[in-house]
Amino acid sequence: MTEEEFVEWSSDFWAEWIDGEIIMMMAVNRDHASLQDFLYRLLGMFVEERGLGRTFAEPYQIRLHPQRRRRAPDIMFVSKDRSDIIKKNHIEGGPDLIIEIVSPESESRDWRDKYLEYESAGVREYWVVNPTSGRTEAYTLSQDGKYSPTPELNGKISSTVLPGFHIRPAWILAQPLPRVRDALADMGM
Repeated sequence: MTEEEFVEWSSDFWAEWIDGEIIMMMAVNRDHASLQDFLYRLLGMFVEERGLGRTFAEPYQIRLHPQRRRRAPDIMFVSKDRSDIIKKNHIEGGPDLIIEIVSPESESRDWRDKYLEYESAGVREYWVVNPTSGRTEAYTLSQDGKYSPTPELNGKISSTVLPGFHIRPAWILAQPLPRVRDALADMGM
């Protein structure tokens, strides 16, 4: 399927387009949906409060043109000074930050395929969160265009793209998840 055909067709479906091939997205479970809601609201409120840019969630897509890819990351952030990449139906190129929440069917895609695609597209920060194991990793794009791991310090992983924003891996496994306002207070807001 061509990219143009996919764009028209995908308005009715949740899917990604990879060099002519369609990947249908599976419905997520309750834990995935709850974690996505928590992280989206946490990031969104942090960004809004500080006037830093815009946040988006799937199924809104990013278009990685040279790679012939259209992905729908779980959560994305585009800084205010790069708002020109935000189009009506997609983001043109790599956002500043992407958070992917691992599902059983997406594990290799999130840890390997998307890692390489986002790195190549210049996504400045890529976070991968696994709600089953609690494994949370963040990667920062270095000067040479390669990702390097962002270390966990004092029980939190801190963003380099959004100074002051962090995630505590312990939050990922908490039942119930923390209240967004409590997590924001942990960030000094």
